[in-house]
Amino acid sequence: MHMLLVEDDDRMAQALATALARRGHTVRRVIRAAEALRHAREAEFVLLDLGLPDLDGLDLLRKLRTVCALPLIVVTARSEERDVLQALRAGADDYVVKPFRMAELIARVDSVRRRTGSAPGPGGGERQVRTGDVAIDPAARTVTVDGSPVRLTRREFDVLALLAEQPGDVRSREEILDRIWGDAFLASSRSLDVHVAGIRAKTGRPALVRTIRGYGYQLGALDGP
Repeated sequence: MHMLLVEDDDRMAQALATALARRGHTVRRVIRAAEALRHAREAEFVLLDLGLPDLDGLDLLRKLRTVCALPLIVVTARSEERDVLQALRAGADDYVVKPFRMAELIARVDSVRRRTGSAPGPGGGERQVRTGDVAIDPAARTVTVDGSPVRLTRREFDVLALLAEQPGDVRSREEILDRIWGDAFLASSRSLDVHVAGIRAKTGRPALVRTIRGYGYQLGALDGP
């Protein structure tokens, strides 16, 4: 892949670029948010530091998500839960805190790449699913509420599409984490709850995703429009 590395620390950038090159990736390293926006459309994957000299990385993430849907991992020293949640809500596919083991980051890149590649993912069938006034189209990766489109992040849609595969089935947290995140025992499983909250808030239908306490989630059976 052609990777866009947004990192202002020279030593970290060099280490990342070397490790990625060994995996066969090409890397364009930029330091400023303005450069990242300029080169985003040329890339296939983004690694984003949040401590940039010209713009906060979270603001850059939001701007990037308005122009592209590239797979993106935040790589940062910020470990506060607020920063993690804000990044996930803004559309980051993963969040890695420095210092980290290079092998772990490469594994996360590979995992995100598999999930966001051309192969059909959760909800990859053609059948549109409706519940109440909500329509979920897995093939087009769209959601509408009362006929109006709702913009979900990649992972929010993947979670919703997985629940819509078999609308009556209850999916365990472990299954969702395994299918969407590639890790049934993900330490940061809090991110699943963040994405479910995002689905509910953005659709304005809190009952669209039903919590099965102590187990997992199910697509909610909403009243007809």
